[in-house]
Amino acid sequence: MKKKIAALILAALTVFAMTGCASKPAASEPAETAGTEDSASNVTADGKLIVGTEAGFAPYEYMQGDQIVGVDMDIAKAIADALGLELEIQNMTFDGALIAVQQGKVDMVAAGVSVDPERQKVMDFSDNYVDSTEVIVINAATQAVTSTDAASLEGKRIGVQQGNIADLWVSNTDNVAQAEVVRYTTFTQAASDLENDKIDCIVMDEIPAQEMVATTDGKLAIVEGDPLFVDQYAIAVRKGNTELLEQINAVLKQLKEDGSIDAFIASHSTASGE
Repeated sequence: MKKKIAALILAALTVFAMTGCASKPAASEPAETAGTEDSASNVTADGKLIVGTEAGFAPYEYMQGDQIVGVDMDIAKAIADALGLELEIQNMTFDGALIAVQQGKVDMVAAGVSVDPERQKVMDFSDNYVDSTEVIVINAATQAVTSTDAASLEGKRIGVQQGNIADLWVSNTDNVAQAEVVRYTTFTQAASDLENDKIDCIVMDEIPAQEMVATTDGKLAIVEGDPLFVDQYAIAVRKGNTELLEQINAVLKQLKEDGSIDAFIASHSTASGE
């Protein structure tokens, strides 16, 4: 009897030990490797392509009722369709969108993003899809700036969208000396301050500037002359996400070749100015 009891106890202990081993949780991913570039390449896991944008930059992205529309959103939709994915648009600040794509919270940013060497260190960019001409917007009554020469901005209070290429350009003292740079999350805020003489001018892209000026009943104007500077827009993705980048570039190539991007710009320049 004692032998039988001992055998039963031994069997029970064996089963318990085996169960304990089987239920041991898998080792957690090391903190330093969690969310690395490899995880960013899987863009179809939930069947969505998530794009981050800032919907205050007509005609590239703006609100139409409760919908976010614009040139960049048409491009994003074309990319999502080509990949067989549902497009999800997340509206946030411009700076916030660039941070979100670096952290893998969105798959890409389409928000009139200019390619800059500092940005290239922390994110990757698609091929350029449109040229961006930067201009100076002024209060039409006070005309604190009268020339598009960079020297005319010296000592001025210059409004920019925070993190935008204009912010980077005017903040560089090699381009503009002794200027006060006032940063805004949206151009609507900057336009209001310009109308009330809280700043001397705004530096921004020409097409959105034209859209904005058209809504101010002649209170704001664009300084006539050569562009302040010219750059290009591209789509930003997480650093190392070459799979998505190649797919984006293929769609952009097609959209440029068949004239779709020009059509998107013409369509939204009319619609957003109504």
